[in-house]
Amino acid sequence: MRLAVLGPGGVGGLMAALLARAGDSVVVLAGDDTAREIGARGIRVESNRFGNFTANVRAATVLADHVDAVLVTVKATQLPEAIKRVPRSSLDGGLVVPFLNGLEHVEILRHAYPSGDVVPATIRIETARIRPGVIRHPSSLAGIEVGPKAAALAERLREAGFDVKIRDDEKVMLWEKFVFLAPMALMTTHARAGVGVVRVERRKDLIALLQEVTAIARAEGVSIDPASILRFVDAIPATMATSMQRDQAAGRPLEIDALGGALLRRGSSKGVATPVTRRLVDEIESRSASRSA
Repeated sequence: MRLAVLGPGGVGGLMAALLARAGDSVVVLAGDDTAREIGARGIRVESNRFGNFTANVRAATVLADHVDAVLVTVKATQLPEAIKRVPRSSLDGGLVVPFLNGLEHVEILRHAYPSGDVVPATIRIETARIRPGVIRHPSSLAGIEVGPKAAALAERLREAGFDVKIRDDEKVMLWEKFVFLAPMALMTTHARAGVGVVRVERRKDLIALLQEVTAIARAEGVSIDPASILRFVDAIPATMATSMQRDQAAGRPLEIDALGGALLRRGSSKGVATPVTRRLVDEIESRSASRSA
């Protein structure tokens, strides 16, 4: 397939490299410096699952050629500016497949591009961009879910090595990731610690937060048992960190609005009380404001 990856960071860089290695035509879209570095040296991957390798991909700052699909892998904080790299005219029927954290990015993209061409997807993975064009994937986790309209892309991702499922209900698909991701991102960022510390030392807050999030999901028509999420949290490695926690440590902008803000807005609209979410969001935002001052 002819593919573009908007945002070759930890997630996008790994996807671009694996798809290129599998034989697809891949162009990554990034800022001048990153595009220049990747265009000259390719993308270097260091992965426990996929091995260590370098993949050659094309790089550009703006999409100029028609592609079959654009994989959107930027942070939610970067999305409004990043989509300027993909002019609507360059798609010509190609799909826009976002792998962002959160829920509200789908509507942003459906406002920018033909609604039917935006196919939501999720990815469960732990990666980090060490520097432009160098991606580290320290675990074996590499799970993707995508809507049926992107079945051809799903097959290419499967051939590239990912674990891929086709999901018919995009709302359920997005919420099933969100009910785990949002609480873990808020808790690990607030605690400045990994999952192991959160599930032991902050367990009361964790359980209360899971109850709030699953109550909002239920109000939106998605039934998820908070106890099942807690069991999953108890089973994952204690050292696992979230991307928002790493962003905080590095002084980067946080996806607090896409995760905590989205929970507060949805809770308010559905009449679901969210006191723990509100406290965590307010304290994280206050800390970030103090650091910026």
